[in-house]
Amino acid sequence: MTAKRTILVTSALPYANNSLHLGHLVEYVQTDVWVRFQRMRGHECTYVCASDAHGTPTMLRAEQEGVAPVELIARVANEHQRDFETFRISVDNYLTTHAAENEELTGLVYRNLVEAGHIGRKVIRQAYDEHKNMFLPDRYVRGTCPGCGTPDQYGDNCENCSATYSPLELIDPVSVVSGTVPTVRESEHLFFRLGDFEAELKSWVPEHVDAAMARKLEQWFGAGLLDWDISREPPYFGFAIPGEPGKYFYVWFDAPIGYMASFLNLCRNTGLDFDAFWGADSDAELYHFIGKDIVYFHTLFWPAVLSGAGYRKPSGIFVHGFLTVNGEKMSKRRGTFIMASTFARHLDPDYLRYYYASKLGPRAEDIDLNFSDFIAKVNSDLVGKLVNIASRCAGFIHRLNGGQLAEQLPDEALFEEFAAAADLVAADYEARNFAAAVRKIMALADRANRYIDEQKPWLQAKEDGQRDSVVAVCSQGLNLFRTLIVLLKPAIPAVAGRAEQFLACPDMNWDDVKRPLLGHRIERFKTLLNRVEPDAVQAITAEARKEAAAAESRTGQTGPTSQTAATDDGGEADQGSQAEQTGQAEQTDQADQADEIDIEHFSKIDLRVARIVEAGFVEGADKLLRIRLDLGDSQRTVFAGIRSAYDPASLRGKLVIVVANLKPRKMRFGTSEGMLLAAGPGGKNIFLLSPDDGAQPGMPVS
Repeated sequence: MTAKRTILVTSALPYANNSLHLGHLVEYVQTDVWVRFQRMRGHECTYVCASDAHGTPTMLRAEQEGVAPVELIARVANEHQRDFETFRISVDNYLTTHAAENEELTGLVYRNLVEAGHIGRKVIRQAYDEHKNMFLPDRYVRGTCPGCGTPDQYGDNCENCSATYSPLELIDPVSVVSGTVPTVRESEHLFFRLGDFEAELKSWVPEHVDAAMARKLEQWFGAGLLDWDISREPPYFGFAIPGEPGKYFYVWFDAPIGYMASFLNLCRNTGLDFDAFWGADSDAELYHFIGKDIVYFHTLFWPAVLSGAGYRKPSGIFVHGFLTVNGEKMSKRRGTFIMASTFARHLDPDYLRYYYASKLGPRAEDIDLNFSDFIAKVNSDLVGKLVNIASRCAGFIHRLNGGQLAEQLPDEALFEEFAAAADLVAADYEARNFAAAVRKIMALADRANRYIDEQKPWLQAKEDGQRDSVVAVCSQGLNLFRTLIVLLKPAIPAVAGRAEQFLACPDMNWDDVKRPLLGHRIERFKTLLNRVEPDAVQAITAEARKEAAAAESRTGQTGPTSQTAATDDGGEADQGSQAEQTGQAEQTDQADQADEIDIEHFSKIDLRVARIVEAGFVEGADKLLRIRLDLGDSQRTVFAGIRSAYDPASLRGKLVIVVANLKPRKMRFGTSEGMLLAAGPGGKNIFLLSPDDGAQPGMPVS
């Protein structure tokens, strides 16, 4: 038995403007497997988390829904906790960063930094959205990376070359909020002097961050650590900065303090000693599990803030990669952008936990959820290998020995082999090399099944005088099964719980692998889990598509209404186009020109190439066609007044140009989400505009 350790663990805080999806669960499963393993080893391991409540995304989402931000974050935080419970994420405390404890600690940390001389002031130039009358956070500006030229990158760093920069350095920047080109305004901001801690961080990083990440951080050290902007201007949803009217803490300042706040809340409810974990002289272990996209904040800013404010630094930062589904980024259109709750409605969450564990290693490498592989692995490993051992042996124990295991194992050396392997598996779990642990465990499962195949208890049971031998062999098999369940318990806690009931061994811990069950009475075997059928996975992806479409319809995020440039027959559901009302559709003076606009106004129009997937008549409308468009990363429906000029069948597969950011328009036939571009006076003389050969759906038109 190893010496008892005192450990505090956190996961990155899920943002409080939406529910959890399968990408989030990579981190929470990874964290929870490690935490459960530590607890099974007898260590004191506390796990806290919270919803990241502040910032522009929450403010805009609440505005979009017509609710107060506090109402939105309360609802979403409840959804987060529900998903944690569903996926058996054993968090000890869950809070939001809008909680009183976080405001208290954020103010304290800030005052300590001010008193220590680590806060300065600077007038900065910042991207400003004139349309929304707001300064834009870095990630609300996108454009072309100034370093490598990769398009559509965030305003703070490039996903391709990892360069960091300001939004003002982007080439062709665009506001994510309104789609307009941002202007530049000046304002005074507060800055955390990160450079004060450069020498300290250079010494700390190599011992507390894995080697690959440490090499990455050397690039940032080489460029010099810049002061960190920690204030924001209104409108902004966050904590007001004490003594600084009209200024708010940047979300990334108070968000990591949310780790401390959630733990403080737990301490006040349970009597735990906060300073014993966060004090400068604490000897407790503190680990953060995060994704590779937020390494900069957690390995540089956060330890520097903690040190500057008089607290201890983390013992380690554990970084994981991203999730792809079937080899590609999660996609709403393909039904692979799957919410956690959607998965759980169709399949046991332990299936996903096991699959993630079988893929996760100690480095920040991406993992892929390949559904074909998922079905095969779960059915082969968990059903065909693991549960198969118990189902093959349990019946004989009840039929021949009243449910009681043998008093002695026939192959003690084999049991000891399994017990010894537990130390190797434990080393893998400790190192977060879950994939290696799973491989070892499944090799043991193969060995256990091989033993049963060799002994053939089903044949022995047919022979006279073999009762004791059959009971002994099956007792051996069930003891090996018990060992495998113990080793897999951190990854599949619900399946393990059902196995514990069957074995009549509640709350099994790691050391139980060393003690065989002899003369022990077990319960009758009941199915522990079922095979995954392809239909269940298909149902998940189908539901994901429907949820994505419903969400887009509710929020209007896909934009626009039912018009074409030639006629406004999308208005037929209401009062008809202006030309029709005046009876002058054919007599319009084609020489009349619209008022001139400048390039800034034109840039507000998001023109995209789209492919017509489906086209059909609209019942009750004489002029409209219902058209389904593929825009590359999404699909949407428009109602276009082109029935007099086009047969629906002739439109399928045709490339067109669509105004993609037009406000959605509700009609009695449904909601129209775009405007096709066309030319001509109307009637049969309507001509849809098409791009040249080679254009693909989703391409911007400029």
